[in-house]
Amino acid sequence: MTAVSGMQPLASIGEREERAAMDLRHLRYFTTVAAEGSFSRAAEKLHIAQPPLSRQIQQLEEELGVRLLDRGRPITMTEAGRYLFEQGLQVLQRVEEMSAMTTRIGKRLVLQFNIGFVASTLYDTLPQLIRDFRILAPDVEVQLLEMTTLEQISALKDGRIDVGFGRLRFDDDMLVRKVLREEGLCVALGGAHALLARGGTPTLADLEAEPLILYPKAPRPSYADQVLSFYREAGIRPRIGMEVRDVQTALGLVASGVGICVVPASVRRFGRDDVQFLDLDEKFTSPIIVSYRRNDTSVLLQQIIGLAGRGAPGWQVDGLHDP
Repeated sequence: MTAVSGMQPLASIGEREERAAMDLRHLRYFTTVAAEGSFSRAAEKLHIAQPPLSRQIQQLEEELGVRLLDRGRPITMTEAGRYLFEQGLQVLQRVEEMSAMTTRIGKRLVLQFNIGFVASTLYDTLPQLIRDFRILAPDVEVQLLEMTTLEQISALKDGRIDVGFGRLRFDDDMLVRKVLREEGLCVALGGAHALLARGGTPTLADLEAEPLILYPKAPRPSYADQVLSFYREAGIRPRIGMEVRDVQTALGLVASGVGICVVPASVRRFGRDDVQFLDLDEKFTSPIIVSYRRNDTSVLLQQIIGLAGRGAPGWQVDGLHDP
């Protein structure tokens, strides 16, 4: 195959893997020399001879096209070298942690359970649920991953998470989805908003002229579309102010006086002094929905679903795989 003019041929998979391994070794060599301030001490610590260590660092500088070390006595780092040193230490530490965890999982020294969640569920039942799950399964490594409901669906199908907690209703033959509860909504207002002085419980009609801050901005559909559907049900066309990534950003904009935001009632627990919340007169609700793979027979999944369903009417843990 002829390479396109002006472009380098693509490296083979083996060449790319070899280059990645070489880069990691270079990074370890460089951070050791930089930390020791001496090629001789670094060579002794790395258990290699000094001349090849010096050549490796020189090769790294040539590949990057910058000087990383001022070779005086003691050796000092250039500005570029200091940046690489700081970032390199973090990369090497992460690689070590990843390797150690992989070994522990492979030897069954630890189990890992991944939970996807939308941010607003952190203000509701999720924190207590995670605490109870950790008590029930103390040897399990629990990883929490913030993601929208749609992102959770892909992650469940790909096996990247084991269970998801979201708010968006939809059907999928590969997944089981159960409503844990319906949560009431309220409106978030800036601390000096005129509606606060009026008191009472506003309706969406009272909010029609207010710039509405929506979240999440993407992917759609999402909780933002739920809010818009409430306005449609009330026969009101909202005045869209901004669309943002998450509820924390939305509340920050509310505090700045940019607009209002319709949020689940549990978001009151966010604890901002510059944002006030009023219940809505209409009985609009947003569900908290747990999702998991239809054919998943994991004991850990049964345990967390059992904990999540405590107090939910008609909840049956032994019917885990029923739609």
